[in-house]
Amino acid sequence: MTNLLHIIKYNLKIIFGNRFVYFLGASLLFYLLITGIALFSDSQIGVDDVYYQLIFPGILLMFFPTVFGIQNDEDARILEILFGIPNYRYKVWLVRLSIIFVMVFAIVTILALFNNFLLVDLPVIEMGAQLTVVLLVFGTLGFLFSTMVKNGNGTAVVMVISGLLLWFLHGTMGQSKWNVFLNPFAAPNKISETLYQTMLLQNRLIIITVSVVAILWGLINLQRREKFIR
Repeated sequence: MTNLLHIIKYNLKIIFGNRFVYFLGASLLFYLLITGIALFSDSQIGVDDVYYQLIFPGILLMFFPTVFGIQNDEDARILEILFGIPNYRYKVWLVRLSIIFVMVFAIVTILALFNNFLLVDLPVIEMGAQLTVVLLVFGTLGFLFSTMVKNGNGTAVVMVISGLLLWFLHGTMGQSKWNVFLNPFAAPNKISETLYQTMLLQNRLIIITVSVVAILWGLINLQRREKFIR
């Protein structure tokens, strides 16, 4: 338990250190900008609008610690030390990912709470949970690509291209179970409510499955430690 607390404390320093404050600031500025526009807009704001409003600050929060985690450890010259820890992939990386996901859930839920007071009544906890499920796939893919590229900037480029591609497909897929950005709070379009809820459940199961596979694949890549030590 003592070792676990030390690992959590260390990883909190890694997650909140370095350039994370810039991503946190950018996500808050983006949130304030969109919220400010919505407050002074004449159009009515719905819960489905809030979902899309919060998803991009969430991606920014998830982006840095998952994409630049390996790069930060290499820059701090502690990568080889981590490799020396027995089962380091689970004691360090899996714990770190868990901390990141909990942190992102907490922050987007707080932002949803603010929107509950400022814009429209909404289920705050459900909003935070639904957003976190979608953000999981971006965080786990960022982690996976970082174990392949082994460079933070290179991984960032891959993730930006992947994110833009997924957003482009979002416009063409519409309300499809394969759409990563499927909005659980939007009204069904030309389909029954029951069918839409079934499709939404399938969508979440697909996202969680992809996230689990990405984590396991990334952990397997970390087993090949010689590729990370130059």
